Amino acid sequence: MSSIKGKAWKFGDDVNTDEIIPARYLVTTDPKELAKHVMEDIDPEFPKKVKPGDIIVAGKNFGCGSSREHAPLAIKGAGVSAVIAESFARIFFRNAINLGLPVIESPEIVKEADEGDIIEIDMENGVVRNLTKGKEYTISKLPENLQKVLAAGGLMEYAKSRLKGD
Repeated sequence: MSSIKGKAWKFGDDVNTDEIIPARYLVTTDPKELAKHVMEDIDPEFPKKVKPGDIIVAGKNFGCGSSREHAPLAIKGAGVSAVIAESFARIFFRNAINLGLPVIESPEIVKEADEGDIIEIDMENGVVRNLTKGKEYTISKLPENLQKVLAAGGLMEYAKSRLKGD
């Protein structure tokens, strides 16, 4: 997995899956359709402002609430390249990995980053840089098996490649 670089969008603590993608839009699993409504109950303009490669930076317990896969799917569909949070709800964390959306826990980065900062993530080497502030952070690397799932683009793509013998 190559490095990820994008603009930071800040959100607070306890962002739940209904705020990430409101239940009224769960009539589809099309990532592009879901992306049109991602985070709109928190910031109605977010779906129009977010650009491919951008990064969500959030507080504690990101992705709490229901276990729906629609939440990380909507985030990924909007082009968000990663989510950095103080902590994640366990099921959201695993759903994000399974869908190929990198998730990073780091209270220090969340505390020091501001909306609009340019963030660069090197998952393989466990380094995140805030290019705007000139700061570098060491993050815990994900286990190798999860890194492989992310590199493949998600669990289904990883499984397909394994079945082919890649």
